Amino acid sequence: MTSNEKKKLIRERFHYSSDQAIDKPFNWKQMWRLFSYLKPYTKNLLPLSFVTVIIVTAVRLLIPILIGIYILEKAIIEKNQSLLIMLLFFISGLYLINYVANFLRIRWMNQLGQNVIYDLRQHLFSHVQSLSHRFFDQRSAGSILVRIMNDINSLQELFTSGVINLLMDIFLLLGIFVILFSINAKLALAIMVIMPIMFFISTRLRKKIRRSWQNVRIKQSKLNSHLNESIQGIRVTQAYTQEKENIEFFDGVNTENFSSWQEATKKNAMFRPFVEMTNAVGTAILIWYGSTLIRGGEISIGEFVSFAFYLGMFWEPISRLGQVYNQLLMGMASSERIFEYLDEKPIVSEAEDAMKLTDMKGKIEFQGVTFSYDNDRKALNDVSFEMKAGETVALVGHTGSGKSTIANLISRFYDATDGKVMIDGYDIRDLSVTSLRSQISVVLQDTFIFSGTIMENIRFGRPSATDEEVIKAAEAVGADEFISKLPNGFLTEVEERGNVLSVGERQLVSFARALLANPRIIILDEATASIDTETEMKIQHALKTLLKGRTAIMIAHRLSTIRDANQIIVLDHGEIMEKGTHQELMEAQGVYYDLVKVQFNLPEVG
Repeated sequence: MTSNEKKKLIRERFHYSSDQAIDKPFNWKQMWRLFSYLKPYTKNLLPLSFVTVIIVTAVRLLIPILIGIYILEKAIIEKNQSLLIMLLFFISGLYLINYVANFLRIRWMNQLGQNVIYDLRQHLFSHVQSLSHRFFDQRSAGSILVRIMNDINSLQELFTSGVINLLMDIFLLLGIFVILFSINAKLALAIMVIMPIMFFISTRLRKKIRRSWQNVRIKQSKLNSHLNESIQGIRVTQAYTQEKENIEFFDGVNTENFSSWQEATKKNAMFRPFVEMTNAVGTAILIWYGSTLIRGGEISIGEFVSFAFYLGMFWEPISRLGQVYNQLLMGMASSERIFEYLDEKPIVSEAEDAMKLTDMKGKIEFQGVTFSYDNDRKALNDVSFEMKAGETVALVGHTGSGKSTIANLISRFYDATDGKVMIDGYDIRDLSVTSLRSQISVVLQDTFIFSGTIMENIRFGRPSATDEEVIKAAEAVGADEFISKLPNGFLTEVEERGNVLSVGERQLVSFARALLANPRIIILDEATASIDTETEMKIQHALKTLLKGRTAIMIAHRLSTIRDANQIIVLDHGEIMEKGTHQELMEAQGVYYDLVKVQFNLPEVG
């Protein structure tokens, strides 16, 4: 594969990425929204930093006057030794004050910046936690990780130094501007002639620089997405010996990221040399026109020296303002992506007067429910059924028949397109999402195990549970047998996704987690599909304990596990084909009969 073919393939692979360029003009309204995160600190760190900025600025503006006019003219030229010594001590004191103020400014600014970054990241993470499943269906984990980590990290310099330095440089520039004109308006005007040219060129660069940094964020997102995917799928990659191909893909994505950084830094680098060139032109004007004014007696040597000091100081904040502006552009690119997520609304919204159903019985009704994931193909079509509280209902059908969709709607991970999902006679859209989900436990085929101990993973079902309650839950489902054989028992550390545990062991942990949560409704989504026959026999008794007195929805391809269900619902392409008990459906010799016959490879089943 050639380099160009590889890059084309990479572009096609990321064609459907949600990270697209957000082509909006730079606007202060968006930045003010970002700066609103400073509000909690307007009574402590922000005013303290502001005071130190005033002190540092005042000292810097005062020293050139003291050196040029007072030391040079009043003390040295007039040979006033006592005044010279007094001024030296006074200036030394000012430098000491400046040092202390700068020290405190940097310290308080860093505290301020870190607090703001902490708040922003906490806000974004909390908001992402509240979003609906559709949001995560449309975005990769790597893309979300980039927003929470990289994009917020890129704002760190803006908040730790940029905002306060911006104020300091604006005050410094205004002070210098006033002083230059007060010393000699003609000389000041002559030098300021070059300012419009500088602002014109910098304005032309603005859009290109902002777009470059936005492109960097997009490439970083793609890099992280591919990296996350590669690590998660490393076993598949190695099983199919695709390491070389995967490295080539990563090289292509990494190259694109590298190129975007080069392009952005190249455009950034254009600003500082331009300011230095402007400084050189300004200095040339100062020397040429200033010497003319000195010969004409319109300006003294001391005033000229002070003017030269201030002119040197004048270009320094302008150069820093360019850097701050670049930080603002980077901040704009990152904040657009951050606020894009913060502006996302959950498709499953809670009513303002949502009712808390604290004493759920577990009766479930589907009344003419229709649902589509993409507003095109229907996952469910006019589905109606009823489950009494405490019943076990099995959902059976081929892949894509709508079984998991029913489970998703009961947990209200999605809302029905049409019809109603009722629990205990209430439309679940009228119930508090928290009160609903707190009484529902879901056990999936692919159990997720968090990094931490076995004890912590089981306690995830009910964080307030005691150690004794966790152990009892594990014993009830038979998980204590393998846990007791681990090096540290319940305190054994397991890595992300629990790879040190077998599939069956992870499933037993998930059963203990669900039991500990003590739900009124439990959903088993292919929960026993990955468990071997011996392990399945161990948990069948535990399942009776787990399901006793609870409403249970069992989604299963292994039909031997659902014989005792109170009701079996057979689905096909989002529609109910038949329903009844195992015996009733076998006698009817319909769809369910055929499924059982095929699965057990029997000519006749009864």
